[in-house]
Amino acid sequence: MHVSARALVVLLAIGGALAPLRGQSPVFTDITAATGVSFVHVNGASGGLHLPEVIGPGGALFDYDNDGDLDLFAVQGSTLGRSAPGEAPRSRLFRNDGDPPTRIRFTDVTEASGVNVTGYGMGAATGDIDNDGWVDLYVTGLGATRLLRNNRNGTFSDITAKSGTGNDGWTTSASFLDYDRDGWLDLYVASYVNFRLDMKRECFSAASVRDYCTPSVYEPLQDRLWRNNGNGTFADVSARSGITLTAAGRGLGVLATDVDGDGWTDLYVANDGDPNRLWINQHNGTFRDEGLLAGVAVSRSGQPQGSMGVDAGDIDGDGDEELFVTNLDNEGNALYLNVGGGLFEERTIERGLFALGFTGFGTRFVDYDNDGWLDLIVANGAVRHMASQVRRGDPYPLRQRNQLFRNQNGRYEDVSAASGPAFTALQVARGAAIGDLDNDGDSDLVVFGNNGPLTIHRNDSTPRRHWLGIRVLDGRSPRDALQARVTLTGGRRPLVRRVQVDGSYCASSDPRVIFGLGETTAPQRVRVQWDNGRAEEFSGLAVDRYWILEPGKPPRAVR
Repeated sequence: MHVSARALVVLLAIGGALAPLRGQSPVFTDITAATGVSFVHVNGASGGLHLPEVIGPGGALFDYDNDGDLDLFAVQGSTLGRSAPGEAPRSRLFRNDGDPPTRIRFTDVTEASGVNVTGYGMGAATGDIDNDGWVDLYVTGLGATRLLRNNRNGTFSDITAKSGTGNDGWTTSASFLDYDRDGWLDLYVASYVNFRLDMKRECFSAASVRDYCTPSVYEPLQDRLWRNNGNGTFADVSARSGITLTAAGRGLGVLATDVDGDGWTDLYVANDGDPNRLWINQHNGTFRDEGLLAGVAVSRSGQPQGSMGVDAGDIDGDGDEELFVTNLDNEGNALYLNVGGGLFEERTIERGLFALGFTGFGTRFVDYDNDGWLDLIVANGAVRHMASQVRRGDPYPLRQRNQLFRNQNGRYEDVSAASGPAFTALQVARGAAIGDLDNDGDSDLVVFGNNGPLTIHRNDSTPRRHWLGIRVLDGRSPRDALQARVTLTGGRRPLVRRVQVDGSYCASSDPRVIFGLGETTAPQRVRVQWDNGRAEEFSGLAVDRYWILEPGKPPRAVR
């Protein structure tokens, strides 16, 4: 039997994933029940096979009460226009009341917090919009968005109408960024397609059985960019910035990062079936799409892909960030290697990340084992019925397993089979958020399931390695310095990380940076490059603890 080189790579990758690493215990432990979180997503499916049923949800990890640990927001769906008995499904806010590092425990504080988010939710973005040092929350969805201002007393106020950030279309991922470097966080929101329940569409699988439609049967919607006015209101600058001057794309994933290293934040948008956008900041309030020129808009064969999630990270230790995009199961995900000058080359196969059979959504680069190399998490779940599960009578035949790839000097190995139920159990995963839930120096994982439970997975990687945790503040205000570039300079090679909460898919993560140090115990030195161009070095940072860094001030140890 003839097997192509590409197919051989796929078979070898799948074979490696199914062979457990001998002697290794699970890396991530499912602790959902022990945390007190019981959240099940409702997708509203009633036999109509409506596209929104398979697109959400996501959520957020953020410290809303400023007590030093990460709280959890879970986005809920709805009944898609059908009346249902009882209270309408609501998104939920869980406060972290654990006793780190020995226990992770959450309390449902939705009612007390005033977070009253109903409707068909999709994702969440976090950012301090008023520079008061308290993180605010933006929720996307089908038919309505919500901007919730943190009242600094454990409660939130809905300021959507007052702020001018409402959107009645279908919105998915969002990102807070200071694109004009004025010290205030602006807001980019991805939009998907023009969908209404009264739009009758019938689609079929290859076996001529009714199935979910692809997004191509619906018209795409334009993304939106809002500029923060600094007074609690935002101005819609979508047209003025150039974002809406090109054809709309079916947007699902959003990432803010300085792609070309010029000190101004750019935007990368993953589109479902349309070319991905790379919006390069022109330093004058406008953006230009350079996705095709940069090599990150389409596949290696020149075709747009069904892209969902996105992240960026320095996977090879050369100081610049690569881009990773999750795609449909018949396409394979895409790794775009940064070759400098704002240009990229697709090197998915060469770096060990190509595999068919998985539809990827949430994804994050994370050094889960603290060895100094960025590993990769991918949350998977199909969007069209899988024939094998249909034959078995599965009532929701879209289940796939998630993936964990270990970075070995810039090349990846699939270690999913030896890494615990987060990567072996079949589910319909969408958003994925990472964060140190117990403040023990490694990143834990929250997976937001579609039409199923949210799951929380504690990082129990062994052997335990040393680490350095950094929280970077803006300096002009007490908010997190999103997009600041942090470089660990004292090791054998510089380690470059970025302060980020966006990326993945419809999710927001821990803004703190964790450097994996391996066996190193000596005090460390880091250099911070803020997004306003200022840079500063901080030295004498003891390992195995968190530090707060802000310009012009000595570092502060946490706990």
